[in-house]
Amino acid sequence: MAFNNILTFSFYKRFNFLIVVRLALLFSNIIIIERIFGNEKLFFTQIILALILIIQLLDFVRFINQTNRELARFFLAIKHSDFTITFNQRELGKSFSLLQESMISIINSYKDVKIEKEAQFHFLQMLINQIRVGIIALEENDIILINTTVEEILHTKSIKNWKLLQQLRPDFTNLVHEVGENGRKLLEIKTDGINSGYLSVDVGTSYILGKETKLITFQNIASEIEQKEIEAWHKLIRILTHEIMNSVTPISSLTETIQMMLNDRDGNQRQPKDLTQEIINDIRFSLSTIQKRTDGLLQFTEDYRKLTRIPKPKREPIILHKFFNTIIALLRPQLEEKNIEIKTNVGSDLMLVADPILTEQVLINLLTNSIYALNGRKDPKIELKGYREGSSIVIAVTDNGKGIGSKEISHIFTPFFTTRKDGSGIGLSLSKQIMSDHGGTIKVGSEVDQGTTMLLLFKS
Repeated sequence: MAFNNILTFSFYKRFNFLIVVRLALLFSNIIIIERIFGNEKLFFTQIILALILIIQLLDFVRFINQTNRELARFFLAIKHSDFTITFNQRELGKSFSLLQESMISIINSYKDVKIEKEAQFHFLQMLINQIRVGIIALEENDIILINTTVEEILHTKSIKNWKLLQQLRPDFTNLVHEVGENGRKLLEIKTDGINSGYLSVDVGTSYILGKETKLITFQNIASEIEQKEIEAWHKLIRILTHEIMNSVTPISSLTETIQMMLNDRDGNQRQPKDLTQEIINDIRFSLSTIQKRTDGLLQFTEDYRKLTRIPKPKREPIILHKFFNTIIALLRPQLEEKNIEIKTNVGSDLMLVADPILTEQVLINLLTNSIYALNGRKDPKIELKGYREGSSIVIAVTDNGKGIGSKEISHIFTPFFTTRKDGSGIGLSLSKQIMSDHGGTIKVGSEVDQGTTMLLLFKS
């Protein structure tokens, strides 16, 4: 563009110079005619100068008109990006050569810029077509950029208008409108009524040259979800198998032992008179053990049912400082018994919209875990904190307990995984599911012998 400015300046400088020269010659001729006018001796000279003056005037008019016409053609060509325009130097004469050269140079420069931009656009289009992520750039209802991955994922072809895409894939376009200007959501997509995957849709909005441009990116994460589901099932099956085998193996063994005690060496059933007190005591002990293991298996089954029967959240406003005080009052006996100092840090007006019963259950689970982690600590402390972070309400439970090891921390949300002797292993699993039902998340940070912080993030 700097080069174009130089050419344009050079052209106008030359154009002005040529006008000044013509005007100077014109006025010089007029002055000469005025001085010799009426002199009979220079009569023919006056006629010659008058003819020259007429020629000068005609040339000046011709010069101005030709220049205006060429400039008009030049600017129209620029306006309409017409780079095929040519200028006839012979018709305009040698005095127009610099003007023509300047205009041709400008045209060629704009042509080069246009070609470069076209090349960049085609390279960008080729690049985004190689990306296995669907990309749509949208200005109002016009799709200005789209890659082939969009067609593959949404099963559409040659879509250049958003309204047409709305007719073909209303499920996708409605989700984009729900997300708004910025955000992310998950969409289950179906083809011919059959689930064909899950889309992670991300929307961002920016303003370019005063126009709102919306960038929509999405990808099919069905394989990742399926892999996570398979891993979760494998973990659950291992845990279920482990717990059931732990209960069934001793029951089977003790049942076989009882049968052996009730039979003689030949395999015949003993008579009541042949049962000694020692045998009766062993049978009673075995039956008692079987009952304990059966009760344990029933409790395990009941815990599993709890994971699958969590009620849907009934949201209502919760004043957090009052809510914290209620929970601390419930756990006061345990805290005083362990001599644990608990502090709260929350604004008096901070409010959370959530299910109070389910949220209370989550906090009790977290505080109970903290109480257990503080066993044997010299100065046991717990801090219960509530604050706003961006668009989220955060509840943090921090203790200075023994912490969680790096191996265990990746499994703490797995159902029935526990490091406590008396733990069921469902507390954190329940808590995570409850937070998920609220549209929130639960995070953990811990260092061995330093303490643990559990974060509950609710979207406000």
